[in-house]
Amino acid sequence: MSLDNSVGLRDGTGTNVGDGSLLRARSIVKVFGAVVALNGVDLDVKENEIVGLVGDNGAGKSTLIQILSGNFPPDSGEIEFDGHPVRFESPADARNAGIETVYQDLSLCPNLDSTANLFIGREICRDFLGLRVLRRREMEREATELIRDLDIDLPSVRTRVDLLSGGQRQAVSLARFVAWGRKLVLLDEPTAALGVRETAKALDLIERLHRDKGASMILISHNLQHVFRIADRIVVLRHGEVAGSRVTAETSPDEIVSLITGSDLMTAAAS
Repeated sequence: MSLDNSVGLRDGTGTNVGDGSLLRARSIVKVFGAVVALNGVDLDVKENEIVGLVGDNGAGKSTLIQILSGNFPPDSGEIEFDGHPVRFESPADARNAGIETVYQDLSLCPNLDSTANLFIGREICRDFLGLRVLRRREMEREATELIRDLDIDLPSVRTRVDLLSGGQRQAVSLARFVAWGRKLVLLDEPTAALGVRETAKALDLIERLHRDKGASMILISHNLQHVFRIADRIVVLRHGEVAGSRVTAETSPDEIVSLITGSDLMTAAAS
């Protein structure tokens, strides 16, 4: 990767881009065999902005998130993050740059507790006779402080994740973003597996994290009500291309649906 700007529980947030843009993706193309998943997609995210990324199944939303999170590179196109051109070769590259991803399946290890999940891949260790030994108490102390600061209801940071409710597991996943993803968090259907009450709590937590931490976000969701509640701007993908970008306060669910389905093109043709 062409940028190494590591962040962590003790680090700062890095430098700012002069014009307020945190992420710029230009002409992103990704092809899988005969399927063109992304065809020249442009996407901007400003500092402290939440962008809702919507579209029908197969529109290219998850593919774009996978590229931004470092799971695979684009076939062509350029990405600029925090004022520098970047090419993420792995998810670790994206995390080191300050990007954290919260997936629908949460990407948590169910047999580990909340502390281990918060620090996975970033464990605090000390050297002992040439061996790396976990500083477990220090990790638990920092995890407890983080969970308390976020007002997350957990029985204990020592409780295994598979014994937590769906909402509590999602909260742990979001807390990991607070600890490590200081600049941009990618939310891929973060409430899809939650019930009504847990969804409401997750949305409240997302809004509070955005307000208190000031991080930018990209939210993928099929629930337009959630998108309109949280997003500052909505970008619509259709057949691997950007069908439109709208300021949330200046559009409506009907207009967004028309961009998703392509009925805007049919209306324009009929007129």
